[in-house]
Amino acid sequence: MAYATARHILVDTEEECEALKAEIENGTPFEEIAKERSNCPSGRKGGDLGKFGPGQMVPEFDKAVFTGDVGVLYGPIKTQFGFHLLEVTSRG
Repeated sequence: MAYATARHILVDTEEECEALKAEIENGTPFEEIAKERSNCPSGRKGGDLGKFGPGQMVPEFDKAVFTGDVGVLYGPIKTQFGFHLLEVTSRG
């Protein structure tokens, strides 16, 4: 069965998501921003979502996780929960 591991940051607005993406692209560690700013409980673990298979996450996430490249920062991705920055850390 296919699986992926990923990490994410969840915030309320697209603007905040864009600002955090710029911070990460300018060198601030993803984990640091996740711990300080993410609305998701996974933020305490640097945004780590662990290992999961297709269909276990919301559709917008699934699409990015299972079709996007590993190690690329994606977002803002809008879901029912808010706006996400997403990075696929591995896939198999």
